[in-house]
Amino acid sequence: MKKYISLSILAFVLLINKANAQTEYYGKKITSEGAITAAQLAERLKYSDSLQTKVKGDIVASCAKKGCWMDVQLPENKIMKVTFKDYAFFVPKGMTKKYTIMEGIARKETISVAMLRHYAQDAGKSKEEIEKINSPQSVLTFEATGVIIQDEK
Repeated sequence: MKKYISLSILAFVLLINKANAQTEYYGKKITSEGAITAAQLAERLKYSDSLQTKVKGDIVASCAKKGCWMDVQLPENKIMKVTFKDYAFFVPKGMTKKYTIMEGIARKETISVAMLRHYAQDAGKSKEEIEKINSPQSVLTFEATGVIIQDEK
């Protein structure tokens, strides 16, 4: 009987937490319909330099100063830098472990040393870490027109 009561309480708590999970919208109001995974995006960009699409994935970081960018996890421990079209909107500062769905344009780009250092500074990296950045990086980037952020998938 005690097991049954404990399991019932646990289920109740999980349901309350699920009900309290937040969904926030930034920029253009979008839906999740038709969103591909970050892994699918990486695969599709093998054959193109850019792609207009919706992407879903895990947020690993966002700008700690003003929320002007966020990093989304890609396969093979790579990160996709996400910015927001015309700086028309920002996301919450210092976010981690959230889930996103975003619409916009994905591109293959080379990020300059100066911009990489700027991102590192925004992320609160130390002066020593910033100075270690000495070569440009080829990455996938995403310029979002609309973003959904959720506590969970």
